[in-house]
Amino acid sequence: MGRCASAMQGVGRRRTALAAQGRVTGGQPRWRMGWVTWAAQGTSKVAASAVKGWRRVQIAGVAQGTTKGAVAWAVRCRGWPVDEGAVSGGTAAAVTKQELESGLDEVSPAGGHHGRGGGDGGRGYPEGDGGGGAGTAAEKGVASWAVDLLERLVVRLGHDKAKSLHWLSGNFAPVRDETPPAAGLPVRGHLPECLNGEFVRVGPNPKFVPVAGYHWFDGDGMIHAMRIKDGKATYVSRYVKTSRLKQEEYFGGAKFMKIGDLKGFFGLFMVQMQEIRKKLKVLDATYGIGTANTAFVYHHGKLMALSEADKPYVVKVLEDGDLQTLGLLDYDKRLKHSFTAHPKVDPFTDEMFTFGYSHEPPYCTYRVITKDGVMLDPVPITIPESVMMHDFAITENYSIFMDLPLMFRPKEMVKNGEFIYKFDHTKKARFGILQRYEKDEKSIRWFELPNCFIFHNANAWEEGDEVVLITCRLENPDLDKVNGEQNEKLDNFGNELYEMRFNMKTGAASQKQLSVSSVDFPRINESYTGRKQRYVYCTILDSIAKVTSVIKFDLHAEPDSSKKQLEVGGNVSGIYDLGPGRFGSEAVFIPKVPGVSGEEDDGYLILFVHDENTGKSEVNVIDAKTMSADPVAVVELPNRVPYGFHAFFVNEEQLGLQDV
Repeated sequence: MGRCASAMQGVGRRRTALAAQGRVTGGQPRWRMGWVTWAAQGTSKVAASAVKGWRRVQIAGVAQGTTKGAVAWAVRCRGWPVDEGAVSGGTAAAVTKQELESGLDEVSPAGGHHGRGGGDGGRGYPEGDGGGGAGTAAEKGVASWAVDLLERLVVRLGHDKAKSLHWLSGNFAPVRDETPPAAGLPVRGHLPECLNGEFVRVGPNPKFVPVAGYHWFDGDGMIHAMRIKDGKATYVSRYVKTSRLKQEEYFGGAKFMKIGDLKGFFGLFMVQMQEIRKKLKVLDATYGIGTANTAFVYHHGKLMALSEADKPYVVKVLEDGDLQTLGLLDYDKRLKHSFTAHPKVDPFTDEMFTFGYSHEPPYCTYRVITKDGVMLDPVPITIPESVMMHDFAITENYSIFMDLPLMFRPKEMVKNGEFIYKFDHTKKARFGILQRYEKDEKSIRWFELPNCFIFHNANAWEEGDEVVLITCRLENPDLDKVNGEQNEKLDNFGNELYEMRFNMKTGAASQKQLSVSSVDFPRINESYTGRKQRYVYCTILDSIAKVTSVIKFDLHAEPDSSKKQLEVGGNVSGIYDLGPGRFGSEAVFIPKVPGVSGEEDDGYLILFVHDENTGKSEVNVIDAKTMSADPVAVVELPNRVPYGFHAFFVNEEQLGLQDV
């Protein structure tokens, strides 16, 4: 891309001004304005103005008769974005006629990501070029232009763009740019030595404005991180450089289908648009189409950014806290299916247990990864039809699968104008328990409980003949409520903490409510994963998206059934309230001493917090034992951190063991 940058920024050359939508305004954020996408946007009037009277330009040996086509193909095929510096200065980016004529085959379609935040493929990781497979750049430019034109026409007819997208407003809105390491942040209080490491949180941050709909689960994964060392803090934010993101950067706009589009007949059309783009090799799904925007896991020297529709992306933490995407991990091509956003690592054996769910049989596939990072053979798990299976759990000897009736229903989507995922009130909740190292599913035991859905489990363990699962249970979820223009107050997301018991001898199943609503994002001292523990830390939700407080549950205490709201007493041993207009995200527990030799709750909770009153963001560190209202530390951040999903802490030892 060095030549592109030279062409775009060269001074004293004969230039052609290129402006998104025919104009560039310095104050518009990049995701709003978009990058130059002439093949999709150009009108003959704008194009004629842009080329200033040119009639024919030779591009990659193909003479194009229209000025619009010449500029469109040249810019889109070469993947030139509007230069951010030029945009902020109010000057349109430029390219010379000679550069247009010089051919298109010198630039990698993926465009690449130079600098420390970029990905280089990484040793042992397949490197997706993002270039859309075979076919010349000019051919892909033609195909892209044609499909874009059709898509824009149907979107104009079938999608109401006047409706606001709630999940792109306020502090759900994406931030414009990545932030390179910003050191020396102001710290109120102190950062204990056990916090030396990297605190990371990921969430959706769409780089380009959506073509039509937008669901909160959409959006490119952006990691917000804080490097802590010797009481000092450094903040950084970087996109996970997925194949999907690279391809959209190449085209300068949104190309992949959004979850938010999957409603009614319009959803079917958007699915077909993506399939057409893949068949015409405009888009390349070889290295996945996921966003890596959901969660993290660390195993065998690798920090992985995860989304359940794709394989893991390995992200390296550099010495100064910066982040570098190394590439997609397929375990020497043994991983052929998707990979859950919530795998489990056994702290006693260092093995990882995971699964992937699919819209085609087998609907669920179970995998074990050894402590040496070797993925064992797949074990298909039979369930009647495709469901959303967001999480699972392990004990010392078992893995627990959840067949819950949030169903994938494309036919009903088209027939009834519904969202593609629909909760079925007529079906029971099913829990399958399998010995961890089984080679097939023959010995799996299925248990039934009343209809429900579960996004997140806290932990599971064994007591005699019983398997115990601690989880956040909810009834009647409607994922369409976090789609498009829906309000942020979501009454039907009343998540409550539950204990579920499954008797492996008798086949009996029971459940017990441990809290009122609404709590989720449960975390524990992960040294106890798969073993009996006492304390669970959850977030209190104002809605599914906004965290108002962090709450501590004591599983050795009985819940107070007289309490109709979440407050201290019974099994609630502490609540850390963020205050009016202040909202947080998932809080991660960090023990003072790793392992199970110390007190289970002797440690700290760390989380990102945003103040809607001031528009500023910070990191709070809480005493996990006392849950004192006075934070141990508050770190002021230089930029706004949007609301997101899951967080993780990589300790100093793990940073040193990263596999290069």
